[in-house]
Amino acid sequence: MAWINGSVILWDIRDLSVKEHKTLRVNIQYDHASHIAWSPDSKAFCVHTVMENHIVVFKIEKKKDGTIGAAHPVTTFEKVHKEDVVGFGISSNGKFMMSCSSNSEMIIWDLKGQQLESFDTYLMSTYTAKISPCGRFVVATGFAPDVKVMEVCFTKTGEYKQVSKAYELTGHTSGVYDVAFAVDTSHIATISKDGTWKLYHTRIEYARGESPHILESGKYTQTAIPPRIALSPNAEVLAVSCNSNVEFYDTYTGILYDTVENVFKEGINQMTFDPAGKYLFVCGERVVRVLHNVCGYFTTINSCTRLLASKQTSATVERLKNTIKDCKATLAKFGK
Repeated sequence: MAWINGSVILWDIRDLSVKEHKTLRVNIQYDHASHIAWSPDSKAFCVHTVMENHIVVFKIEKKKDGTIGAAHPVTTFEKVHKEDVVGFGISSNGKFMMSCSSNSEMIIWDLKGQQLESFDTYLMSTYTAKISPCGRFVVATGFAPDVKVMEVCFTKTGEYKQVSKAYELTGHTSGVYDVAFAVDTSHIATISKDGTWKLYHTRIEYARGESPHILESGKYTQTAIPPRIALSPNAEVLAVSCNSNVEFYDTYTGILYDTVENVFKEGINQMTFDPAGKYLFVCGERVVRVLHNVCGYFTTINSCTRLLASKQTSATVERLKNTIKDCKATLAKFGK
């Protein structure tokens, strides 16, 4: 899904090898989108508009064959934010939505458009805000060098309770541009104005005072345009946008693996890996380009090789060797 020219375009990407993909264009009257997000059940999607600065929910109608037939607006949330929205999303458990503006106002919503809570992130200026894949946490990054990770708490009966501080990601010396998660929220990556990126281990018992720790840190190519980042689902590859280029880093070693140049002449807006980590979707200008995560095959080979060096069961050894074999076969197709 992507937004362009006052509309949202939905793609069927079940087979990326096919040259032509089925699409559905959904028009946004007299406006255009700044952020979009799928509902957890994929029966609806939400759009945050730029000019009106409000949230609109679109319900999807499917054809008998399961393909998308149409999408219609069904709910418009009350306009609240006065400044540009820099973060927006729906939790994977379907319990809440989040929007955050550049002046550090974060709002937690229910899916019917009612405000559950509004608060200040105290970042002076917020650059981005996101919901963790597990649906438990919201994060905000900005002018301050630390990243605030907050838990959205509900009672056992599903009633909203509060937003409470979970932990902070520290170590940068300047503002943090962007943040990205592993699929299970066990790792979080950040990238800062200080010229470095960091990978944190975040599967911790923060309620008992345990703090996240930095697993690896690396330097990226600094550019005039603030970078965007994406972390592969297994946290082994970090993609960094540098003007029109995309850099791929091995997060185990911190080493730059490769740079894909001239992806977009006018810069990159957003990046995300697919759930399997095979592709990187890169948004910019009026196109979404799909890159193979070649670095990911190498990191998988290396991680399997490290595991083989330790004591494993015979079944695990066989599985690891087969994984290495499959990765090498795929790399051979790329001429690697």
